[in-house]
Amino acid sequence: MNSDRDLDADRGADDTLEFDYQPFSLALEEPLETAAGPIDAREGFLVRLVDIDGTIGYGEATPLPGWTESEADCEAALERVQPALEEGGPSAALEAVDQQVAARHALSLALADLQATRQSTPLYRYLGNGPMIGRVPVNATIGDGSPAATSAAARRASDRGFSCCKLKVGLRSLEADLERIRETRAAVGEEMALRVDANEAWSYDEAERALETLADLDVAVLEQPLPAGALEGHADLRAQQSGVDIALDEGLLEHGVDNICEVGAADAVVLKPMALGGIDVARKLAAWVTELGITPIITTTIDGVVARTGAVHLAAAIPDIPPCGLATAELLAEDLGRDPVLLEKGAAVVPQAKGLGVDGVWADE
Repeated sequence: MNSDRDLDADRGADDTLEFDYQPFSLALEEPLETAAGPIDAREGFLVRLVDIDGTIGYGEATPLPGWTESEADCEAALERVQPALEEGGPSAALEAVDQQVAARHALSLALADLQATRQSTPLYRYLGNGPMIGRVPVNATIGDGSPAATSAAARRASDRGFSCCKLKVGLRSLEADLERIRETRAAVGEEMALRVDANEAWSYDEAERALETLADLDVAVLEQPLPAGALEGHADLRAQQSGVDIALDEGLLEHGVDNICEVGAADAVVLKPMALGGIDVARKLAAWVTELGITPIITTTIDGVVARTGAVHLAAAIPDIPPCGLATAELLAEDLGRDPVLLEKGAAVVPQAKGLGVDGVWADE
């Protein structure tokens, strides 16, 4: 579908959709640090739409503290879907969950999967109506660790074919993090693109001090160095023209595209479909920011296989997409079902089956 086409557009007048959902809990390999504290599992809801012919569309709502509605609010929103479908169809159902982004993500993904399956086309072609795409580049994400552990993880990523690594910083002192980045650059050489994600941890003075070193180390992107509210501060950092691109993640959700562009605060924005309310919303934002000269980067919120596969299809629907944060399956100790996306030489192999390409995820199937 075109990025501005309504998900209701292909619905027939006599179409009947049955909606259902199941809760799930997926253990993480290691606890995830969030602004609301560490979590050791990703909990949410798998959703399913079935049409009168038995065609199925799957979606996933996996709330994340600080990014989406609560799990309880998400479930309450999902309870409104079936009555809204019966009353006014998909558009009414989407409107009923519009303020709960994880719930809307699940419903919009299920609708898109259903429509793409009906049309016997991969989801990414339904989203973008573009050419066949075999792979999308992905980055390796490296969490906090000693300089030796960080550089070793980057070397392993390089050996696996990744051409881009994102290093998490901000839990240590600035000097300690810069030493980690120096050792990583020395370990992987000049061919590996490096990104640094501070997750709002630095003050303006720290970010300004870091920029010179990051530029010397040929770091490509500095993501969310300042708190989300510091839009002008990000614009000031970008105005220094250090050669390091400034990317906004939390700042995008707080300020929106118009305000970011008005002050010139970002070279790139990170689009998390779960936090934005769906791959359809993220697709429109990606097209919009691209027209404005801002680079879109797609990432997950450490989701299950249904949402993660949807994000891969989304990335494949965006022309000339840079490496994206989609290689997150290994952060889960378990999953909803078989992963149809293979990682090969630093790229995600895009499923070419109709729709999402996921199966075996519903508990009673």
